[in-house]
Amino acid sequence: MQEKLTKGIFFGFVGNILFVAFGLICVLYYYTYNSESIFSKVLEFIAYMTEFMGFGLLVYADYLLIVSLRLRRMLKVCFSAYIVLEAVMMILELNAYNFSFYEPYSLPLAIVHAVVSAAACFAFLQLDPENTKYEVAIVACIALILAGMLGNILGIRVYFSIITNALGFVVLFGAIHYLRNREEIEIDCYGDRANVAVFNSSTLFRDPEVKGGLRLDGGEKDDDSEKNDSEE
Repeated sequence: MQEKLTKGIFFGFVGNILFVAFGLICVLYYYTYNSESIFSKVLEFIAYMTEFMGFGLLVYADYLLIVSLRLRRMLKVCFSAYIVLEAVMMILELNAYNFSFYEPYSLPLAIVHAVVSAAACFAFLQLDPENTKYEVAIVACIALILAGMLGNILGIRVYFSIITNALGFVVLFGAIHYLRNREEIEIDCYGDRANVAVFNSSTLFRDPEVKGGLRLDGGEKDDDSEKNDSEE
């Protein structure tokens, strides 16, 4: 299961990079938009392909996290909700002029988007809630996500929030990968074996104060005890 977790982290990282690419393509798309231009149509096609690939990788990453992580129900639910929200908003963003109910410059929309995404990021704290370095990565991710609301104040469409959200999760998954490689974070999965003390005839009657040739009280084993151990 640890291998599945590793793949889930990797695909989550790559999927969010594709979401960042989608947002940047949207920037170019709207600044060069021309309904009669072939260039605009090509950009729209690339944007959809990037979106679908990113969505597919995140769905697969979400599946791997669900089947590999032990417990952590809140994390699984929140991350799944985040993926669905991002997919819906990306589709609406490219078709904003065709849906009267969708307001790409709406402040409430930007706030809801940021709050849901920040909640999903915060849920990842369940992986290791007592790791200071990991907590710093979570805070950095949430800060980026909340900064996405500034785009609405500056009069930028909601794709600015999509970019900052994806950047935040890129930082998050990158930090998880980095900390796991350095063995500074431990994430338990289904099937992991717990460390269990094993007792047998040779350990059951051994002096509990003796360990590895040194007594736990600071003294060394005497010669008689070493001779008895060798005879046993």
